Amino acid sequence: MASEPHNDGVHSFEQSKEAGYEVRDANIRGLLGFGVGMAVVLFIIVVAMIWVFRYFAHTQNLGPTASPFENTRTIPPLPRLQAAPHTDILEYWDSQQKALRSYGWVDRQKGIAHIPIDEAMRMLVESGLRARAANPSTFTGTPADQSVSNDTAPQPPGGSQ
Repeated sequence: MASEPHNDGVHSFEQSKEAGYEVRDANIRGLLGFGVGMAVVLFIIVVAMIWVFRYFAHTQNLGPTASPFENTRTIPPLPRLQAAPHTDILEYWDSQQKALRSYGWVDRQKGIAHIPIDEAMRMLVESGLRARAANPSTFTGTPADQSVSNDTAPQPPGGSQ
């Protein structure tokens, strides 16, 4: 038998054709091995799940069971999630737009007020912007307001340009 080529597939096909049904059976040993292996894996999983549930039941205290008749709602600690963020942002945007488009006091004691942006731009165009003096030595502002001349400006690494 060792010198014969393996023609089991052709031979069983010929036999099955003559008999009118499949003559070669399934590998019982392989099927039983698979079934036993599956049962062992299933048993291990069930035991592991029972152990995990008992571990969590012992270590995790969930507190008293919630009563279905209890109507009070406990509010979680800060920061809380927004219930309707879209509505909240629209309300915030509207409040900011109202502040930008209205008159009001910033500091009444010092006499500082805010005006609408359009009005402020119109007033600025009418009055014009103050320009800086052409000669930095005639500048009368604070030293922080003076422009830096090119000779005192920091040079890039590797020398001057």
